[in-house]
Amino acid sequence: MSDGQKMVSCNLSESESDALRKKMPVEEEVQDLAEFFKVFGDPTRIRILFLLKEGEFCVHDIAATIEMNQTAISHQLKSLRQARLVKYRKDGKQVFYSLNDEHIDDIIAIGLNHLAE
Repeated sequence: MSDGQKMVSCNLSESESDALRKKMPVEEEVQDLAEFFKVFGDPTRIRILFLLKEGEFCVHDIAATIEMNQTAISHQLKSLRQARLVKYRKDGKQVFYSLNDEHIDDIIAIGLNHLAE
């Protein structure tokens, strides 16, 4: 065993297992978190999020920039809205989308930093 490594046991006591279990989130939180991260599993949604980091855009401009049709973009925006990753505002008949909050930008940055290591 090299310096700095500690020996790991494969035999937790029942009380140790119970203590670790108590630190785990409740099942509903686990499910919600899994659903949240699933949204990041689609390249088109990631492209949309990257674009929205730059500001607020309408569906037409998002579709033109990402080079996809507006129907496909609208479908992806619906998923992003349901996951509370993006928000929208209406200005007349136009709908403009932006990131819901700064945490979304942070999550993307952390993911990129992790991949760069």
